[in-house]
Amino acid sequence: MKRTRTSKNWMSEHTSDSFVKQAQKDGYRSRAAYKLIEIHEKYDLFKKNMMIIDLGSAPGSWSQVATKEIGMMGKVIAVDLLEMKPIKEVEFIQGDFRDNKVLSEIKNKLKDFKVDLVISDMAPNISGVKTVDQSAAIYLNELALDFSCNFLKPNGHFLVKSFMGSDFDNFVNSCKPFFKKVIRIKPKSSRDRSSEIFVLGYKKLNT
Repeated sequence: MKRTRTSKNWMSEHTSDSFVKQAQKDGYRSRAAYKLIEIHEKYDLFKKNMMIIDLGSAPGSWSQVATKEIGMMGKVIAVDLLEMKPIKEVEFIQGDFRDNKVLSEIKNKLKDFKVDLVISDMAPNISGVKTVDQSAAIYLNELALDFSCNFLKPNGHFLVKSFMGSDFDNFVNSCKPFFKKVIRIKPKSSRDRSSEIFVLGYKKLNT
């Protein structure tokens, strides 16, 4: 298939991207690692020995960051529909986190412990229709929020990638009853032209 001008421009931008080059140098699987690192440096997300669930984990850069920060005594459980190459100290489950079978597997791995942090870098398959794509992204955000409300311990955190659009403010408002603070974050490592924005549910309330 012949490349379009848009795809050629993207490839040129991607290969010259300083974060892409840094990821290759540091051994991260994608530039997305630096978004999580930047958010952690500002909000101190990670602590040693944490229990973390990474939703939509493939290709694995967020799991790489998380397991590096929490140390050998912590645990990262990564979940994705797509296959993910193994990462040392990360327990991977391939499947839909809404499925009862996958939920049971997550619960077995947790061994009755509650989770300190849920991170989600999930994004829908892009159709190219902005309103459809944004609506699909918000739906994934809502699923991740519902999951977090069930699995997070009091004072645990929830970090999710979202996208600006007509439903975004409603999603942020839907997070507020469950957390002490809800913070909108646009990392410097997120491309300026991208509508992506991250939502941090800081310190889950004991509801």
